[in-house]
Amino acid sequence: MNTIEETLWNYIDGNCTADEQKAISALIARDEVYRLKYNELLKLNNEFSAMELDEPSMAFTYNVIEGIRAEYAQKPLKATINKRIIMGITIFFVLTLIVLLAFTLSNIQLPATSIPANVISSVKIPDFGKYVTKPVIEGFVFFDVLLALFLFDTFLRRKNFQREV
Repeated sequence: MNTIEETLWNYIDGNCTADEQKAISALIARDEVYRLKYNELLKLNNEFSAMELDEPSMAFTYNVIEGIRAEYAQKPLKATINKRIIMGITIFFVLTLIVLLAFTLSNIQLPATSIPANVISSVKIPDFGKYVTKPVIEGFVFFDVLLALFLFDTFLRRKNFQREV
């Protein structure tokens, strides 16, 4: 667009100041090029005003909204499970069970007649009694109960999610 058209469109749309409007109306009144272009643009503006705007159908709007909703639904809600974390937790519990088994076996009182005396004197089992105190056992049980509740909750949520899908 050239500057004459831009100026006249601003005048027709009412996007100029009062001083600019006075100057443009003076130009239209005395300059033939401005007057012809103004009349042409004014006719075009009237034709644009008389046109009815096309609106999309309701089905189009619904389809667009459903497309957006489906796009967000395809994204996974949870991150993938890291197998190394699961393996670390498994190793922790296996080692804990082995230590508890060793502690239990070390505290078993067997009759002296079933095992020869030289075998008993050669086996040195460390004393875990000073390491395994009441607070340590309570903490371990508390942690196990919390973990069991968490796993049970995950199981139930997965079951409900599969029912919904």
